[in-house]
Amino acid sequence: MPPLDARTRLWALGTALLCLLPLLPQLPLALALGTPVVLLAVAALSWRGPLPAWARAALAVLVVGGVMSAMQFSVGRDTGCALLAAMLAIKPSETATLRDARSLVGFALFAPFATFLLDQGPLSLALGLSSALAALVTLQRLSDLESQAPTATIPLGARMGSVLRLVALGLPLAMAAFWLFPRLASPLWGVPERALARTGLSDSMRPGEWIELLADDSPALRVRFLGPTPPRQAMYWRGPVLWTFDGTTWERLQWSIPRSAPPPPGAPRWRYEMELEPTESRRMVALELPIAAPAGTRLSPDGGLVADTPLMRITRWELDAAPASAAAGPLTRLERLAALQLPPGFNPRTVALGRQWGAQAGGDHAALVQRALAWIRADFAYTLSVPPLGRNAMDAFLFDVQQGFCEQFSSAFVVLMRAAGVPARVVTGYTGGYRNPLGDYWLVRQSDAHAWAEVWLAGRGWVRVDPTAAVAPDRIFDTIADRAPGADGPFGTDARALFDATDWLRRGWNDFVLGFDATRQQDLLRRLGAGRPDAATLGLLFALLAVAALAFMVAWSMRGERERDPVLRAWRRLTARYARVGLGPEPHEPALAWAERVSQDRPLAGRALVAVTQRFSDWRYAAAQPGNRDRAAQRTLVRVLRSHRPP
Repeated sequence: MPPLDARTRLWALGTALLCLLPLLPQLPLALALGTPVVLLAVAALSWRGPLPAWARAALAVLVVGGVMSAMQFSVGRDTGCALLAAMLAIKPSETATLRDARSLVGFALFAPFATFLLDQGPLSLALGLSSALAALVTLQRLSDLESQAPTATIPLGARMGSVLRLVALGLPLAMAAFWLFPRLASPLWGVPERALARTGLSDSMRPGEWIELLADDSPALRVRFLGPTPPRQAMYWRGPVLWTFDGTTWERLQWSIPRSAPPPPGAPRWRYEMELEPTESRRMVALELPIAAPAGTRLSPDGGLVADTPLMRITRWELDAAPASAAAGPLTRLERLAALQLPPGFNPRTVALGRQWGAQAGGDHAALVQRALAWIRADFAYTLSVPPLGRNAMDAFLFDVQQGFCEQFSSAFVVLMRAAGVPARVVTGYTGGYRNPLGDYWLVRQSDAHAWAEVWLAGRGWVRVDPTAAVAPDRIFDTIADRAPGADGPFGTDARALFDATDWLRRGWNDFVLGFDATRQQDLLRRLGAGRPDAATLGLLFALLAVAALAFMVAWSMRGERERDPVLRAWRRLTARYARVGLGPEPHEPALAWAERVSQDRPLAGRALVAVTQRFSDWRYAAAQPGNRDRAAQRTLVRVLRSHRPP
């Protein structure tokens, strides 16, 4: 194989770097910054020739070890993508010939493809398409180098034009595959989970560990109400309910008695469409309280929603919600024990105070709740800057610090209520949201994560109590509200308008592209009059459309070749006129040889044909002569060819 010249090597290395770009934002920061640095360093070290085998082996061991350390030695699809990026970064160490460069570019194309295992957003698609186009241009240059064509004389615009024409030819087939290829409701194989946890709600909560979650402004869900909209202060998006407490961590209860009652007549109802971001968990959130579970989900006994399969992609649900109504029947003995459970040896001051209040209240649990809220309103402050509270965190929060955020407030409130004899539990989820006026929908972000409490009151059932909301407004010191999308910020209303527009576009992308699943495909075909075809019929429709698209591609490519060159088009028409009188050229016959043969048969008319053919041959095969490619000369030749007639 021919060796690479410096310019072609730079093309191959640049293409590899471009192919890495879509994948880097999905990796941990250290790997995202270090991978391109490693690629450039390896390329510089191996510029004069491939590195020795022992050096390449040592480099591979170091890189793999570094990636596994950064991924905490966990196995997942993000670990595999990180290893792919690392292997691509050291691939230039053995790139010296044309075949090596082609291998590098082909291997680099796996990086944008792997990106879609981690993110399917429009930015990832745009970067992936850009890198794929760059790879096609580079492969075209490598092909020219192999055929010893003058690669340096072909401008970049011409290369991009030819590549874009190839892409345009394949577009009908791609669209046919997107719209009609049979989509399964669930994949044939499982997608491995990610090695590094994503920020979001979980089945456990340790007071004080939500700082990272509250600082994450990424979307959690988007909601469009299909009728009346509840007031913002009533938007509690219910997630996991936590019962058990070991002194440091709250966790879900693995069993519970189903308790639900239809809303009373006249109670407000809210119907809404919810778009959930992928969480890779089956736990969902829903506006309190869901009346019924949509298809593909079930209602958990404590009022939450659970999907039948993990939420690995963006999903869309239509639900109804109503305010909680009185639950039927009292708590069972096991439920009461779980809702009053406290770990022995933890938070002695909180337990003592709760028992004192319980003895004084004489069984009036509602009065106990109001007493605790009045204490919070009078003496407590809200802040995200909370120091470590130690082993007895609830004691330190209630009696020493008296500052914190929702995790501390809800945890301390539930512990205090349980000590006073009031069944209580912690509920996690989101609260509020930001209304985007462009699409008239509500955006709930990870930073809207919230924890509140529920207490059991006789005759009323589980009642929501939000102790964080009881903090006096003048005692809220440190929040993240100033970073909300709705805030004007340093750029004024322009920044808010830009955020609204970008999130609205992202919602449209989720709706029309990522949300096009098997159900949406069936709905589309039904609206087009195709009914609800089964998989076999759908496969046949796709095959027919694919064949039509391929035929269009072939016809268009042939038509494009004729129409792009007016001289060739005029020449073919001339030979067709001679063929109609029995003097056409043979398929193997060169142009001048054919003209000479006609001249021998028809001497008078043949000399004119020889002259015309000579001009055509000079234009076709002597392009380097001055003025031979001039547009005026081209138009003159076209007129001559069109005006010539056979004898």
